[in-house]
Amino acid sequence: MSRRGLGEFEHKVMLAILRLGGEAYSVPLVLELEDRSGREVAQAAVFIVLRRLEDKGLLSSRLEEPEETGSGRTRRYFKLESAGLERLKESRRMLTRFWDGIDELLEEV
Repeated sequence: MSRRGLGEFEHKVMLAILRLGGEAYSVPLVLELEDRSGREVAQAAVFIVLRRLEDKGLLSSRLEEPEETGSGRTRRYFKLESAGLERLKESRRMLTRFWDGIDELLEEV
């Protein structure tokens, strides 16, 4: 049984894919995550999350052969599925409900 909510890193990976046009392979994805977070990101950790999200049906993947990539390497592209987009929207709504009214409380501290 999978959790309904997204983990923090799952959330970030999905948002990074969305920022990259809804589909990406690992290198630009890692660079986007590092750029946005200001921290180094392990490619292995990204692959683990990508597989987990694919297993949940939130992402799909396809292989692109070297002739297609022009790089001499096979690349696996991950695409955000409609279920993934819905999960992101649901997560945003939930987090917004939690943040609602917090600004005033933070100013008091």
